[in-house]
Amino acid sequence: MRVLIVASKNSGKLSPFVVEQAKALLQQGVEVDFYGIVGKGMKGYLKALVPMIRKIKEFQPDLLHAHYGLSGITAILQNKIPVVTTFHNGETLSKGVNFLSSLASLRAKHVIYVAQHIYDLCYFKAKNHSILPCGICLEDCKIIPKEKAREILGMEPEKKYILFGGAFDNLRKNFPLLQQAVQLLQDKENIVCWEMKGLSRAECVLRMCACDVFALPTISEGSPQALKEAMACNCPIVATDVADIRHLLGEMPGHFILANKNKTKEKWIGGENSAHELADYLRKALDFKGRTEGRKRIEALRLDNEQIAHRLISLYKMVINER
Repeated sequence: MRVLIVASKNSGKLSPFVVEQAKALLQQGVEVDFYGIVGKGMKGYLKALVPMIRKIKEFQPDLLHAHYGLSGITAILQNKIPVVTTFHNGETLSKGVNFLSSLASLRAKHVIYVAQHIYDLCYFKAKNHSILPCGICLEDCKIIPKEKAREILGMEPEKKYILFGGAFDNLRKNFPLLQQAVQLLQDKENIVCWEMKGLSRAECVLRMCACDVFALPTISEGSPQALKEAMACNCPIVATDVADIRHLLGEMPGHFILANKNKTKEKWIGGENSAHELADYLRKALDFKGRTEGRKRIEALRLDNEQIAHRLISLYKMVINER
């Protein structure tokens, strides 16, 4: 089986989870190649069509797998090779992109939504679809004992460390709320917040193993990869109830979820007491004894990349056989 991955490039690179999913497919014997879309806006996606067709002629795939709805538009404009499109969340964040992406998805042979709320929010809903989050590489999330990880990083023994699930300047990840909550804690002078900006995967995993809490007070998500990786490192977690976060975390001890006034899971909406509620959960997470069993939860949900690859291959075969 030969699969051409069609996805946009950000700063000249494909998203890491797209590459990692493709790597897992390769390990299962699927021949994979990439076509990266570099243009911006709708014009850029349309201009990518002709070079993509050249790539198709060169690689001769059995199937195109487009990541993100706008890449799916480019993919379905050729009508010879069946298309599977994955929606990751950005498709629903604006009316125009939602309309175009979900309309185009009706021509795909199958559409994957990484979380239920994305399907619910799309204007046009594909008949042939699956809810299938992206997986993580458990091999890349090897657990390092907390004390050893802290020693490697030179962390101060008397300090408590919170790893923020993104960059401080990413407004969607909502670092200001975390700042407000930390200021409400009695021992705030002994609390250090780290961001993930500019870190490699190995550096992020090391910090997830070393830190006392992983915090993701995010406003919107698809199915957050960093949260899954923190779970795989058995790190206590505090997060907002948005997207599929509640489903991912389950009811396991050491996982704390900040309530959401918005029932659609599209966007987290807090209230006047949100900072105090978050501070309370942070204190409980910081006081949590030992580590969590988040890795077992990831395994139970079959969210390692190998399992996801098997499920994708079954889906690919179904789509190809229906041609």
